[in-house]
Amino acid sequence: MIDAIRSLPPVPGVGGVEPGTPARSQPGNAPSFQTELEGRLESPASLTFSSHARSRLISRSIQLTGQQVARLQHGVEQAARKGARESVVMLDNLAFVVSVANRTVVTAVEGAAREGNVFTQIDSAVIV
Repeated sequence: MIDAIRSLPPVPGVGGVEPGTPARSQPGNAPSFQTELEGRLESPASLTFSSHARSRLISRSIQLTGQQVARLQHGVEQAARKGARESVVMLDNLAFVVSVANRTVVTAVEGAAREGNVFTQIDSAVIV
């Protein structure tokens, strides 16, 4: 499932990717700074998973559905609107520590492993 998350193609309208937008890797066809800026302001950046978070998901056999990833991203967007920088997003029986500023899941904890844990250096919590 993690490979599926890593290999997801850019979604039109998410992360500044609009239908018909030229790929960045094509010299001479790169979008202008203004176009890139407007795209990023209009839509939230897509969510990424750090290598640590990916390894936690794999080692704990956590498989996220597309709906769960969408809910997680929605929680991160809610935190961003409130000015959060580092947040714990509670989703079903999972907890995700997320760097809101760069939309990166730092780690994931599930079920019983959450009990007794202390999450430090966060400024918000979101329950989705």
